This record gives sequence, C-alpha cells and structure tokens, in this order.
Amino acid sequence: MAKFTHSDVLDGALNIIKNNSTRLIACSAQPTTYAEATSTYELADVTVSSSDYTITNGDTSGRKLTRAAKSAVPVDVSGTVTHIAEVDVTNSKLLNVTTTASQGVSFGGTVDIGSFKNEIAAPA
Repeated sequence: MAKFTHSDVLDGALNIIKNNSTRLIACSAQPTTYAEATSTYELADVTVSSSDYTITNGDTSGRKLTRAAKSAVPVDVSGTVTHIAEVDVTNSKLLNVTTTASQGVSFGGTVDIGSFKNEIAAPA
C-alpha cells in the first residue's frame, strides 16, 4: 500500500514559518533559543513578512518554502556569519535556523542574505 500525505498537511508546517516569521537574523553561531538568536549571536537583522515566502511543490517531492534573498542588511555587530535564524518577534519564538557560507562582517557595513529553501518530502 502506498503512503500519501496531502499538500495541505505539509503546507501547514511551512505556513507556520511563512505566516509568523517577522525577522531574519544573521548569527555568529547556531542559536537554540529566541534569546540567542536575537541577542547572543545576532550580527545583523532585517524585517520579513509572509510576502517574502512562497510555498510550491518540492524540488524532490512534497512541498517547499522558499524565502526571498535580502540585500544590504545593516550589520549591527562585527563577526562571522555562520547561521541564519527566522524568528517570530511577537511571540518570542525561534522558528527556523539554517547554516550559511561563513562570511566576515563589520559594524556599519552590510551583508546580503541569500534565498533559502526548506523542503518537506512526501512520505516514502
């Protein structure tokens, strides 16, 4: 018997990020809490909204959420960006963290944050 999960179910998880992420943060290490993402490891941040996200069919299977790139994000603290966090500021929640190519940034400069895909595969 084949396995099946409707796209609405997969979209439900992706919509949590799409509809609740309000800030994208370049971090110097992997945050595991909202406080770490927004304070301890934060190097640069930019406001995002649901319009920065698109849900479509996955590249492999299932569904994917793609976040648009952000250019010229002001750097608040000098350091090396290694992770990108998506947070819900209203509810103080760390929603998603991904790695990124390490890059040094300096206070007063800017950093570009590339687009990102988060894919949930169909059941196998």
